[in-house]
Amino acid sequence: MAVAELTTSRLLLRQWRDEDLDRWAELNADPEVRRYFGTLLDREQSAASLEHFRAELAERGWGWWAVELRSERRFLGFAGLDPVDAEMPFDGVEAGWRLHRDAWGHGYATEAGRAVLDYGFRELGLPEILAVIAGANAPSRAVARRLGMVHDPAEDFLDPQVASGPGRRAVVYRLRG
Repeated sequence: MAVAELTTSRLLLRQWRDEDLDRWAELNADPEVRRYFGTLLDREQSAASLEHFRAELAERGWGWWAVELRSERRFLGFAGLDPVDAEMPFDGVEAGWRLHRDAWGHGYATEAGRAVLDYGFRELGLPEILAVIAGANAPSRAVARRLGMVHDPAEDFLDPQVASGPGRRAVVYRLRG
Protein backbone atom coordinates (compact mmCIF):
# COMPACT_ATOMS: atom_id res chain seq x y z
CA MET A 1 0.00 0.00 0.00
CA ALA A 2 1.21 3.53 -0.74
CA VAL A 3 2.28 5.44 2.34
CA ALA A 4 0.43 8.70 2.74
CA GLU A 5 2.63 11.76 3.15
CA LEU A 6 1.29 14.75 5.02
CA THR A 7 2.62 18.25 4.52
CA THR A 8 2.16 21.46 6.43
CA SER A 9 3.74 24.84 5.84
CA ARG A 10 6.89 23.71 7.68
CA LEU A 11 6.74 19.95 8.05
CA LEU A 12 6.70 16.74 6.05
CA LEU A 13 5.27 13.64 7.70
CA ARG A 14 6.70 10.75 5.72
CA GLN A 15 7.90 7.15 5.64
CA TRP A 16 10.96 6.41 7.76
CA ARG A 17 14.41 6.38 6.14
CA ASP A 18 17.59 4.59 7.20
CA GLU A 19 19.28 7.96 7.72
CA ASP A 20 16.70 8.82 10.42
CA LEU A 21 18.23 6.26 12.78
CA ASP A 22 21.00 8.42 14.27
CA ARG A 23 18.66 11.21 15.43
CA TRP A 24 15.92 8.70 16.38
CA ALA A 25 18.40 6.82 18.58
CA GLU A 26 19.55 10.15 20.10
CA LEU A 27 15.95 11.08 20.88
CA ASN A 28 15.29 7.71 22.52
CA ALA A 29 18.48 7.91 24.62
CA ASP A 30 17.63 11.39 25.95
CA PRO A 31 16.41 11.12 29.57
CA GLU A 32 14.46 14.39 29.24
CA VAL A 33 12.57 13.22 26.13
CA ARG A 34 11.89 9.77 27.62
CA ARG A 35 11.19 10.81 31.22
CA TYR A 36 7.50 9.82 31.03
CA PHE A 37 8.20 6.44 29.40
CA GLY A 38 10.13 4.86 32.26
CA THR A 39 13.07 3.61 30.18
CA LEU A 40 15.59 4.77 27.63
CA LEU A 41 16.08 2.89 24.38
CA ASP A 42 19.48 1.88 23.06
CA ARG A 43 20.41 2.09 19.36
CA GLU A 44 19.32 -1.49 18.67
CA GLN A 45 15.90 -0.92 20.26
CA SER A 46 15.54 2.37 18.36
CA ALA A 47 16.39 0.59 15.09
CA ALA A 48 13.79 -2.09 15.83
CA SER A 49 11.11 0.53 16.54
CA LEU A 50 11.99 2.40 13.33
CA GLU A 51 11.56 -0.84 11.36
CA HIS A 52 8.27 -1.57 13.12
CA PHE A 53 6.91 1.89 12.30
CA ARG A 54 8.12 1.58 8.69
CA ALA A 55 6.41 -1.81 8.28
CA GLU A 56 3.11 -0.57 9.75
CA LEU A 57 3.12 2.46 7.46
CA ALA A 58 3.81 0.24 4.45
CA GLU A 59 1.03 -2.17 5.45
CA ARG A 60 -1.71 0.38 6.30
CA GLY A 61 -0.56 3.52 4.51
CA TRP A 62 -0.77 5.45 7.82
CA GLY A 63 0.69 5.14 11.31
CA TRP A 64 3.62 6.76 13.10
CA TRP A 65 5.18 9.02 10.45
CA ALA A 66 8.70 10.42 10.62
CA VAL A 67 8.49 14.22 10.97
CA GLU A 68 10.92 16.28 8.93
CA LEU A 69 11.50 20.04 8.92
CA ARG A 70 11.04 20.77 5.22
CA SER A 71 13.32 23.83 5.02
CA GLU A 72 16.31 21.91 6.39
CA ARG A 73 15.34 18.32 5.49
CA ARG A 74 16.05 17.58 9.18
CA PHE A 75 14.43 14.69 11.04
CA LEU A 76 12.60 15.99 14.13
CA GLY A 77 10.83 12.93 15.56
CA PHE A 78 7.47 11.33 14.93
CA ALA A 79 3.75 12.03 14.89
CA GLY A 80 0.86 9.93 13.76
CA LEU A 81 -2.05 7.66 14.41
CA ASP A 82 -2.17 4.12 15.73
CA PRO A 83 -4.86 1.77 17.02
CA VAL A 84 -4.84 1.74 20.82
CA ASP A 85 -2.96 -1.24 22.28
CA ALA A 86 -5.12 -4.16 23.41
CA GLU A 87 -4.10 -3.91 27.09
CA MET A 88 -5.51 -0.39 27.44
CA PRO A 89 -8.85 0.04 29.25
CA PHE A 90 -10.46 1.55 26.10
CA ASP A 91 -10.20 1.22 22.35
CA GLY A 92 -10.00 3.55 19.39
CA VAL A 93 -7.30 5.27 17.37
CA GLU A 94 -4.68 7.33 19.15
CA ALA A 95 -2.83 10.39 17.90
CA GLY A 96 0.64 11.02 19.25
CA TRP A 97 3.84 13.00 18.82
CA ARG A 98 7.39 12.85 20.14
CA LEU A 99 10.09 15.23 19.03
CA HIS A 100 13.82 15.64 19.49
CA ARG A 101 14.55 18.12 22.26
CA ASP A 102 16.02 20.63 19.76
CA ALA A 103 12.59 20.76 18.10
CA TRP A 104 10.70 21.71 21.28
CA GLY A 105 9.12 25.14 21.62
CA HIS A 106 8.59 25.85 17.92
CA GLY A 107 4.99 24.65 17.56
CA TYR A 108 6.00 21.61 15.50
CA ALA A 109 4.10 19.09 17.65
CA THR A 110 0.88 21.10 17.34
CA GLU A 111 1.40 21.56 13.60
CA ALA A 112 2.06 17.86 13.07
CA GLY A 113 -0.87 16.97 15.36
CA ARG A 114 -3.25 19.11 13.27
CA ALA A 115 -2.13 17.35 10.09
CA VAL A 116 -2.58 13.94 11.73
CA LEU A 117 -6.07 14.75 13.05
CA ASP A 118 -7.13 16.16 9.69
CA TYR A 119 -5.93 12.99 7.96
CA GLY A 120 -7.68 10.75 10.48
CA PHE A 121 -11.02 12.52 10.16
CA ARG A 122 -11.00 13.35 6.43
CA GLU A 123 -9.16 10.41 4.87
CA LEU A 124 -9.84 7.58 7.32
CA GLY A 125 -13.32 8.73 8.34
CA LEU A 126 -12.62 8.18 12.03
CA PRO A 127 -15.47 9.33 14.28
CA GLU A 128 -13.09 10.11 17.14
CA ILE A 129 -9.36 10.34 17.82
CA LEU A 130 -7.80 10.20 21.26
CA ALA A 131 -4.44 10.95 22.83
CA VAL A 132 -3.03 8.97 25.73
CA ILE A 133 -0.60 11.17 27.69
CA ALA A 134 1.32 10.81 30.93
CA GLY A 135 -0.58 12.91 33.45
CA ALA A 136 2.58 14.77 34.45
CA ASN A 137 3.51 15.62 30.86
CA ALA A 138 2.29 19.24 30.82
CA PRO A 139 3.78 20.15 27.41
CA SER A 140 2.10 17.23 25.62
CA ARG A 141 -1.17 17.93 27.40
CA ALA A 142 -0.93 21.55 26.22
CA VAL A 143 -0.53 20.32 22.63
CA ALA A 144 -3.68 18.19 23.00
CA ARG A 145 -5.62 21.20 24.31
CA ARG A 146 -4.36 23.41 21.46
CA LEU A 147 -5.65 20.75 19.07
CA GLY A 148 -9.11 21.04 20.64
CA MET A 149 -8.93 17.71 22.43
CA VAL A 150 -10.82 17.38 25.72
CA HIS A 151 -9.70 15.56 28.88
CA ASP A 152 -12.20 13.73 31.10
CA PRO A 153 -10.62 13.05 34.53
CA ALA A 154 -12.96 10.07 34.95
CA GLU A 155 -10.87 8.26 32.30
CA ASP A 156 -7.48 8.70 34.05
CA PHE A 157 -5.78 5.33 34.57
CA LEU A 158 -2.51 3.61 35.43
CA ASP A 159 -0.74 2.80 32.15
CA PRO A 160 0.08 -0.93 32.04
CA GLN A 161 2.97 -0.21 29.65
CA VAL A 162 4.84 1.93 32.20
CA ALA A 163 6.25 0.02 35.17
CA SER A 164 6.63 2.99 37.52
CA GLY A 165 7.53 6.64 37.66
CA PRO A 166 5.99 9.92 36.53
CA GLY A 167 4.51 8.41 33.38
CA ARG A 168 2.44 5.71 35.08
CA ARG A 169 -0.69 7.85 35.67
CA ALA A 170 -2.09 8.52 32.23
CA VAL A 171 -4.85 10.77 30.96
CA VAL A 172 -7.02 10.49 27.87
CA TYR A 173 -7.92 13.39 25.60
CA ARG A 174 -10.60 12.96 22.94
CA LEU A 175 -11.74 14.81 19.84
CA ARG A 176 -14.77 13.95 17.76
CA GLY A 177 -14.66 14.45 13.99
